[in-house]
Amino acid sequence: MTSPRMGFFTDTSVCIGCKACEVACKEWNAIPDDGQSLLGMSYDNTGGLGADTWRHVAFIEKPVTADGRTELRWLMSSDVCKHCTHAACLDVCPTGALVRTEFGTVVVQEDICNGCGYCVPACPYGVIDQRKDDGRVWKCTMCYDRQLGGQEPACAMACPTKSIQFGPLDELRERAAERVAEVPDARLYGADPDDGVGGAGAFFLLLDEPEVYGLPPDPVVTTRDLPRMWRHAAIAAAGVAVAVVGSFLGSRR
Repeated sequence: MTSPRMGFFTDTSVCIGCKACEVACKEWNAIPDDGQSLLGMSYDNTGGLGADTWRHVAFIEKPVTADGRTELRWLMSSDVCKHCTHAACLDVCPTGALVRTEFGTVVVQEDICNGCGYCVPACPYGVIDQRKDDGRVWKCTMCYDRQLGGQEPACAMACPTKSIQFGPLDELRERAAERVAEVPDARLYGADPDDGVGGAGAFFLLLDEPEVYGLPPDPVVTTRDLPRMWRHAAIAAAGVAVAVVGSFLGSRR
């Protein structure tokens, strides 16, 4: 029996910025700390996703003017790897370290990763990162080990408001469509299976434009032109080969 594709739906409208998901992720996956430096960016002390931050809660202060007064509006969102349907990181990995699991998620096999770093610029979301001490790449696995044991990922289990929801992707999309109809100014990001990455395995309900949250508005799989490029390269190589053979035969005459 084939497993349904699993995913995350993050409803930012109920995120309270507690960072329980960050802590749970680090504890379960034994991820090193990010250091104790203060970034001077609101209450955010991690800055973004990286090799040592697989879940990142963003605190966004946005000035809003109403009735002649300007106030700060807080937007909070727990970001994570999108586990793309069309994942460029899989396309460029030369060792097979990046694989798609039976749950439809994308994970890194650390014992196979050679630290080449090809997947880092390939990711349209800037998620994948290399760890400085050994050069290998690390990212969210959607707690693959927990899924194998029938458990939900640590971040979703720890979220006190159910901002992070885990389950079969089709069910999450239906739930998200109902939710977006209930929340003023809400929009879904990454839920469209016809977008530039074929739909994300981790998608979001946002209360503002994606750029406000530091997300690309129109993400596109960076390897979409590879088949066409390989065809052109093959044609060019064949042309060169014919020219060389022709030159060789001509010289023999």
